[in-house]
Amino acid sequence: MEVAYYNMTKLKYSAALMVCAASAALFASQTRTWSQSDYADFEKGTIKNLSVRSDGLLSLAPSSRELMDTSSAYLWALAQDSKGDIYAGGGPGAKLFRIPPDGKGKMLADLDALGIQALAVDSRDRVYAATSPDGKVYRISGNAKPEIFYDPKAKYIWALAFDKKGDLFIATGDPGEIHRVGPDGKGKVFFKTDETHVRYLVVDANDNLITGTDPGGLVLRVSQDGQGQGQGFVLYQMSKPEVTAVAVSPNGAIYAAAVGTRTLSVSGSAPAPAPTPAAAVTVTPPGAAAPAGAPRPVAAPPPSMGATSGVNGGSEVYRIEANGNPMKVWSNTQDVVYAIAFDAQGRAVLGAGNHGNVFRVESPSSYTALLTMPATQITAFQKGRGGQLYAATGNVGKVYEVGPGLEHQGSIESDVFDSSMYSLWGRLSFEARLNGGQVAVQTRSGNLDQPQNNWSPWSAPIVAAKGARIVSPAARFVQWKATLTADSAGHAPELESVDVAYLAKNVEPRIEEIEITPANYKFPAPVAPLVSVSAPPPNLTLPAMGSHTAAPPLFSSEGNSPTMMFAKGYIGARWLASDPNGDSLVYTVEIRGEKETEWKLLKDKVAERYLSWDSTAFADGDYRLRITASDSPGNPPAEALTTKLESDVFTIDNTPPKITALTAARNGGKLEVRWHAADALSDLTKAEYSLDGGEWTVAAPVTKLSDSPELDYVLTLDAAPGEHTIAVRMTDEYENLAVEKVVAR
Repeated sequence: MEVAYYNMTKLKYSAALMVCAASAALFASQTRTWSQSDYADFEKGTIKNLSVRSDGLLSLAPSSRELMDTSSAYLWALAQDSKGDIYAGGGPGAKLFRIPPDGKGKMLADLDALGIQALAVDSRDRVYAATSPDGKVYRISGNAKPEIFYDPKAKYIWALAFDKKGDLFIATGDPGEIHRVGPDGKGKVFFKTDETHVRYLVVDANDNLITGTDPGGLVLRVSQDGQGQGQGFVLYQMSKPEVTAVAVSPNGAIYAAAVGTRTLSVSGSAPAPAPTPAAAVTVTPPGAAAPAGAPRPVAAPPPSMGATSGVNGGSEVYRIEANGNPMKVWSNTQDVVYAIAFDAQGRAVLGAGNHGNVFRVESPSSYTALLTMPATQITAFQKGRGGQLYAATGNVGKVYEVGPGLEHQGSIESDVFDSSMYSLWGRLSFEARLNGGQVAVQTRSGNLDQPQNNWSPWSAPIVAAKGARIVSPAARFVQWKATLTADSAGHAPELESVDVAYLAKNVEPRIEEIEITPANYKFPAPVAPLVSVSAPPPNLTLPAMGSHTAAPPLFSSEGNSPTMMFAKGYIGARWLASDPNGDSLVYTVEIRGEKETEWKLLKDKVAERYLSWDSTAFADGDYRLRITASDSPGNPPAEALTTKLESDVFTIDNTPPKITALTAARNGGKLEVRWHAADALSDLTKAEYSLDGGEWTVAAPVTKLSDSPELDYVLTLDAAPGEHTIAVRMTDEYENLAVEKVVAR
């Protein structure tokens, strides 16, 4: 029964492993440090007007301000004319907005369509707006009434771009084509792709078109051949199917962003999405009759368009050098890049959704999260003449001006640190490059996991990098806030890390349970001196009772637990002990007989959570153990704490049963054997006999049940005439054996 109990309680000790391991990282007697220096650390905080580089450097963010709230759900396109006017278009409702340099924007045109997907401005400051679906290109001259400039007979128009000659190139979807249109509005297909959508289009310094497609994820360069037609060359096939943005840097390198997860066909190429029926949406020019006819099946728009909760597979950005070499420079499993522009230093700036983030690529291995807009998506960029960037957003449709200067002040509130118990706060220090500016760090503390009114107020700021002692009251939780301020000349500081020292209040250890092993088993001695920490006691693997075989090796494969071996006369105990602080523990084991009044030391300074001893040195009887756990190995003597726990009563029994009145008498062809057996402390568990040195055979008592410390036995054996020797063996609960014999003639 005891062996079965051990097997069942192994599960309980295994579960305790996870609880104890969670606290094992803390050591109350030692000063610990909460350090934050990585991007992942700062990303958990609340950031205002600060940028975070991927290596964890915090700096002041580019300044930003809202220029116009268009009240549209989305803005998809931006453009700028020679006077500095900014144009924005989106949807739903194909409204075109103009924002003059004074910032007082207003609606310029309301086109007969669901949305404006692309904008372009020619050399005469005429604005071209492409609508979708059933896309058409409108031209707006000043305050004149919009007119249809060109109809590519495509479902979608995704991009517009002028070359140096003044020809307008139009990227379409369903089918994926590029049209070229002259200033007179006459045009035709310039280049056909095998793709469903040509999603993006820019013109490089050599008047080549750089495009991105869906669903093949192709980045192409399209140049003009001798017959005036487009000739394509695939620069790179992205691993993701939809190219959402393409841009050419000042040094000629091409940046391309793609999103989604590619689905491979049997041949290994990405199949085009199956056409899905959709209601036809038409754009009717003013005064024209609506076209008739049944709607035709069309391809669905790319997954990124209108996505409000991310695109499966995330986003990646590649840089394709002028020599054609591609290199991944940024990726993210959640953010979707919709726009790419360049700052004054030629670094790529990425506008993303669906968290309103703006990123800057620093190198192939690093980037900076520049700022987060109040809107959900950054959908388009337009570079301003003064070094600023204009950004269009979705959810909701607004236009922002970003840069070129930095914010004067920014701050970050860290996430809340849980020290796991009541703690004293020590020195706060930080690493920073002041550059003439200032970094000021404040703290507050409390005993709730979220800062609320009943936390302490923010402390006075610590401005010296070498730090100062935290004055926030001792508590379980703490939080810091860093404020970065530029000087009057605009010199901005940078923050690298913040460290908070703390000391958890020492709490006494815990002993939750003591178990006594079955009699005649022992733990092997440790192979080397060990120091006990608040990990759980070993999971014991016991051989079957009475097997008298050696246990498996010292550490089994099950949790590296020591096993036990049969050893006559030995007994042991194990206990479940832990320390809330994770301190190392040492144990004192004492023993006391039930009729005794004082505890006797069994062993002191026990490092393990188990002990075995030779029970034959103790008189038979009932005993208890007392385990005292101390965290003295890791605490000053005056601060060390202890706890005690007494075991249940257990029995030491090393005396064999007594066999009396053993007789054997012949009765015809039979032998009748009788005896009486008794044990002073425990029940008799087994009786066996052997006739003339033969095999031992189990014998049942007269009562049929082996349930008492005293039993009588009667055997009737077949025996041939002559002398016979009958041996009788008795076993009690503690594996003590008694043997007697009798001779019958």
